[in-house]
Amino acid sequence: MADDLHPTANTTIRRKPERGHSDRATVHAILDEAFVAHVGIAVDGQPFVLPMACGRDGDRLVLHGSVASRLLRGLDHGLPVCVTVTLVDGLVLAHAHRNHSLNYRSVVVLGTATRLRGDAAKTALERIVEHIVPGRAREARPANDQDLRDTMVLTVPIEEASAKVRTGGPTAPSAEDRAVPRWAGVVPLRLHAGFPVPSDDSRGLAVPRSVSPWTRPGRTDPAAVSPEGAGPTGRR
Repeated sequence: MADDLHPTANTTIRRKPERGHSDRATVHAILDEAFVAHVGIAVDGQPFVLPMACGRDGDRLVLHGSVASRLLRGLDHGLPVCVTVTLVDGLVLAHAHRNHSLNYRSVVVLGTATRLRGDAAKTALERIVEHIVPGRAREARPANDQDLRDTMVLTVPIEEASAKVRTGGPTAPSAEDRAVPRWAGVVPLRLHAGFPVPSDDSRGLAVPRSVSPWTRPGRTDPAAVSPEGAGPTGRR
């Protein structure tokens, strides 16, 4: 397996190409930290984009949802799919309105989905649960036959894909803007988990290890943000 993905006409980044990444390590790292993907298809010329829980299993992205879902039924019938993931690491505040931005890490995956059935679907559902809450799979009941009849599990190969990353501070101001004293810089952002709230039927039970504490998928230190506010990977 090659370390780099091969850009195609659809995955070649033309706007700010210096922010583009086609190495698998970067693409996989972003996917491993995300747990929501926006999945888009077009049905009879009408685009549909829906957020879905996701997980990575090697060189494929795993998605799931109800068998009644129009989007998933479309994927099962072979419609091309575009899957996007975005992690926001900071708010970039500039002197001028037009130069305000975000520090982010994003991935776009294009392809055709493959439906999983039986034990393969059961294992993939476990992979999604374990991706979102590490350790939870062994605490919860695995999918049974009824679950698999009600749930569609699909994979999308991570082959036609690319990443785009913005880090660092705002664009340098013009001489005119620089002459006026205004604060500019970065407000770092990170996801913070609150204290677990039990359901009515589990009150009084000990909080499981998987959420005590919960950490963001793919992140060993959820508080690790560079002093520059450039995000956990620093300035590129």
